[in-house]
Order: sequence, then C-alpha cells, then structure tokens
Amino acid sequence: MGKSGIQDAWRLVWRRLRSAVLPLHLQVTNQTRGTLLAGDVLVARQASSRRKGLLGRADLGPGEGLWIVPCEAVHTFFMRFPIDLVYLDRKHRVRKLRAAVPANRLSACFFAHSVLELAAGSIHASRTQVGDLIELLPAPADRDNLSKSA
Repeated sequence: MGKSGIQDAWRLVWRRLRSAVLPLHLQVTNQTRGTLLAGDVLVARQASSRRKGLLGRADLGPGEGLWIVPCEAVHTFFMRFPIDLVYLDRKHRVRKLRAAVPANRLSACFFAHSVLELAAGSIHASRTQVGDLIELLPAPADRDNLSKSA
C-alpha cells in the first residue's frame, strides 16, 4: 500500500473513531517482520471501554484482540484466560512485550501510549520484538464498509 493509501486508510480510521457509531475492527500487522499479529482487534478509546477492557469475556480467539488507547498500564484481575500484551508508543513502535500474562497480574510501561491485548501466543507466532513497527489499519470488512460510507 502506497503512502496515499495509508493516509486514506488513517483518515477513515479517525473518522470512524470520532463518530463512534459502531466498533472499529482493526487488522494489526508487524511491519518490521511482515507478520500478522491479529486480524480482528477492537478499539477501546472511551473511558468506560478502556476500564472494562476484556473483562467479562470467556475467551479471546486466535486473531482477536483489543487496542486500548491511551493506556500505559493494565491488570488481569478477574480475567478467565491469559493474554499477550504489546505496549506501543505514539509512533506505534513496540516498547514492551509480555507474553501469556495470567490472571491477577499488573503490567505497565510508562513510555507507552497504548496497549494491544491479544490472544496468548500472538507475540510468539508473529515473532514480534521490542522496537518493531506495528501497523493498525481497518480490517478488510471494515475497510469496505468505510469506503462505502465515505
């Protein structure tokens, strides 16, 4: 995807985030490694959705996740399943990784701007490392819906 394509995709993302009509689904890729981290990531940008996070869910399937923005710390109290945590700075560079974090834990990265909560095993499967560049774009289905409504 060229520079103008990425800019157009980001315009669509931010338009959708501002409108907050429907949840935005993102596809998250590791640009540095050329691997997919998750294909169905929801965005938690409002205080209520950031506080709730993944609490109340029975599981998180492969390829699913939650992007909490802004956020620099999370907890897994009352979680029913382990999760991978990818802390990102404002430029979407990986600042810290925590794999398979079990229930009843705290984790923080004070240099982070946001956190990706992913299915356990996502970090290992995508070979993600600190310093990698992460790309967050509308998932293919959302990309089609956004372009129709634009």
